[in-house]
Amino acid sequence: MKQYRKLTCAVLVLSGGFAAGARADGETIAVFTKNQTNPFFQTVRVGADAAAKGLGARTLHYIPTKPDSIPEQLSQIEDVVVKKPSAIVFIPVDYKAMVPGIEKVNEAGIPVVNITDRSAGGKFVAFVGADDYSLGLETARYLLKTLGGKGNIVIIEGVKGSLTNVDRVRGFNDALKENPGAKLLASQPGNYQRLQALQVMENLMQSNSQIDGVLAANDAMAVGAIEALDGANRKAQVIGINGTKEAVDAIKSGKLLASGDYNGFVQGCVGTMIAIRSLRGEPVVTEIVLKPTVITKDNYQPYDVALESRSCPSWDEAEKLRTK
Repeated sequence: MKQYRKLTCAVLVLSGGFAAGARADGETIAVFTKNQTNPFFQTVRVGADAAAKGLGARTLHYIPTKPDSIPEQLSQIEDVVVKKPSAIVFIPVDYKAMVPGIEKVNEAGIPVVNITDRSAGGKFVAFVGADDYSLGLETARYLLKTLGGKGNIVIIEGVKGSLTNVDRVRGFNDALKENPGAKLLASQPGNYQRLQALQVMENLMQSNSQIDGVLAANDAMAVGAIEALDGANRKAQVIGINGTKEAVDAIKSGKLLASGDYNGFVQGCVGTMIAIRSLRGEPVVTEIVLKPTVITKDNYQPYDVALESRSCPSWDEAEKLRTK
């Protein structure tokens, strides 16, 4: 049974078990994620744990107690430089602000795999992520096609300035440009948080008597928007991005139209696999960018699996995911 324990106010540790036949000196992989509030990052952590366990390694999780806190993640980097794990799988809370921290990790000689949000600097063994622009574009296209290319649309953005948000919202807007019959009423940040998105949606409904579609930059915000709509007894088509189990359940029940599959589980799996393979002198892929998939009522079935029941891809399967 996996056990969680607090080491400091900003560090959460998970010790992965050892697989049968595991090496006695199983590597320790430090996994950095942004927060405990966004379900996406839990999928990343579970994927990392599964990959480490399968390869006879263990994971050490670093999660800011305040969501997306730059000072906390910088402090955590200081801690990891002292503890010197075998390798690091890293999602920066801010792709620019964390560069000095990564440079310290580089100086300490700890190999790092960058996943999800591409860092603006530092040296990495590899990058594993998804094409946020294409996910935003294709998911928005699906909503607009459902609406017949017309209607009143609102965008609920993530964290202003974050790479994922910039690219996803750019995709949303390009899809809107393809549909002149659709009108963008507003584009406001919900900071990737369900409750903030609920409040944003409540305010948007007060200002706009007719909203036909909601483009939310992640699933948590999409769920918040749906809760606001339900509370006001109003209807609109809503899409999110990340492909979380929560979103799949909402698609299955008919509450959510679609979700762009960001596949955090696979990102966590493959990032950790690359870190461990690199330590063991085995061949690695230096860049994997997952292709966009839109999850809908017509294809959700393969995603309708409990997170803990999922299996990481084999290395041969992982290599085939690369687009570059």
